[in-house]
Amino acid sequence: MGLWTLLEGLLLLANALAILNEERFLAPRGWSFAEVPPGTAKSLKGQLIGLIYATQYLRLPLILLNAITIVVKLVSG
Repeated sequence: MGLWTLLEGLLLLANALAILNEERFLAPRGWSFAEVPPGTAKSLKGQLIGLIYATQYLRLPLILLNAITIVVKLVSG
């Protein structure tokens, strides 16, 4: 496994986190941002919820990274 494959895997994971819908998927399972009390933001669950919201906030850079990845894959074969 090379570095490029690892980066593609991380990009796919970021894409998966970015498309999660809060109302339909996260809130019914107790993973909404509103359900994390301010004092427990350092817990694992609080950090994962923060990661999900960060990837949803950075959708435009994800779109650009996806486009660059597609172009590189088309050129390199």
